[in-house]
Amino acid sequence: MKERSGQRRSGRARRARVETSAGGVVFRRGPEPQVLLIRDPYDNWGLPKGHIEGGETPEQAAVREVGEETGLAQLEVITQLPTIDWYFRDHGRLVHKFCHFFLLEARLGEPVPQRDEGITDCQWLSLAEAVQTVSYANAREVIRVASDFLTTTC
Repeated sequence: MKERSGQRRSGRARRARVETSAGGVVFRRGPEPQVLLIRDPYDNWGLPKGHIEGGETPEQAAVREVGEETGLAQLEVITQLPTIDWYFRDHGRLVHKFCHFFLLEARLGEPVPQRDEGITDCQWLSLAEAVQTVSYANAREVIRVASDFLTTTC
């Protein structure tokens, strides 16, 4: 493995398999903007996301994955949001996952959870409720950034 800038990578980084995904903070306009959360197979509330497939940009993957997981079509990309990362184990192997997020506007339709992927529910919440409800701290921060953007721009 190559050294970068004369520094060695940490042992943790050398052992981890890297995965990249993309997802969205989906919102709809109204008197108060609402954000869409999904309940995942682990019964946690989070943001829709999934793996980037060959040849896709993160933005394309975000639109595709959100559409698949929620059944929403005609999603418009408004802006890029932070990329988050975390470590987890998959069958004993350490994985370092990166997820690119985008702010997506849903103008039409109601969400339908992709049950065959373990999504059990989709729910529209106010920005404040979404921050309180989401199960993952790193997703909470992405929603806060989206909220700041929406309250100052829209």
